[in-house]
Amino acid sequence: MFDERPDIQARLDDEIVVWMTTVNASGQPQTSPVWFLVQGESIVVYSLGQTPRTRNIVANPKVSLNLNSTRSGGEVVIIEGIAEIVVDGPPAHEDEEYVTKYETAMQDLGMTPESFAADYPVRIHIQPTRLRAS
Repeated sequence: MFDERPDIQARLDDEIVVWMTTVNASGQPQTSPVWFLVQGESIVVYSLGQTPRTRNIVANPKVSLNLNSTRSGGEVVIIEGIAEIVVDGPPAHEDEEYVTKYETAMQDLGMTPESFAADYPVRIHIQPTRLRAS
């Protein structure tokens, strides 16, 4: 999906946080900053267990991911998709690409890849369905 927009792929490779929006049972959108990684055609997120985010995905897998815009609202990137909790995927500390992207950030928080994986055990795959960008 991002092959036609190398500028967006570069941002997805470089950005640390994406804003992930899920929808709760009453229809209220809930947005959280999350670390993410594009792997093939999917976007991978690791989450805390038993959070509103994971409950929302189980009930309604439609999500939206937003990169930060410029101060004036330019360079908007919104990715709509279908999220799935993956029970048999590798934990974060065994995902070499994820560790490569976030190991320094983990260290800045006083974490190791292993302690991060223990705190964020839920692997979520997001299959993009629509890209909106300016």
